[in-house]
Amino acid sequence: MSFDYNTVQNLGLAGAQQAPSARSELGQEAFLELMVTQLKNQDPLNPMENGEFLSQIAQFSTVTGIEELNSSFSGLSSSISADQGLQAANLVGRTVVVPADAAVLAAGGIVQGEISLPTSTPSLSVTITDSNGALVRRLDLSTQEAGQVPFSWDGLLEDGTYADPGLYQITAEANVGGEIKALATQVR
Repeated sequence: MSFDYNTVQNLGLAGAQQAPSARSELGQEAFLELMVTQLKNQDPLNPMENGEFLSQIAQFSTVTGIEELNSSFSGLSSSISADQGLQAANLVGRTVVVPADAAVLAAGGIVQGEISLPTSTPSLSVTITDSNGALVRRLDLSTQEAGQVPFSWDGLLEDGTYADPGLYQITAEANVGGEIKALATQVR
């Protein structure tokens, strides 16, 4: 039994031929070449409408503009990421204060933070609770003026023993205009 090359090729058994690589993008030059070819080969008795021709040009311009915009945004995104890295590097070795309603207590450690007080108050307190919501410690900061009010928890429970290391919830309340209001806390 003999097989000719065409039979082998039709069965997919012939050596793989390298297909020319297809371009995934249509550049401006290729687009114009296609447009000119289309105009050359159109039916002279039924030519392309002006509106259709202009529509194709406008579509290509729009796609080109979007691609350029996407490229610009990619560059901007890279610049922002690099800038964030540099800003973060500037914070190494410094103490930062971040908005948070929880803090981690290390063994024998302390938790420090600040409260944003919008107006002076005769009564300001910080409450520390464990993961079950049980009261761990209440810090009475008494009368305070408006502004950033610092607080510090020494890690001690109400009975004077050290709290277990872990995550603790921090809430702040103040008497503002005769009403008890919850306030935002920041931790270091």
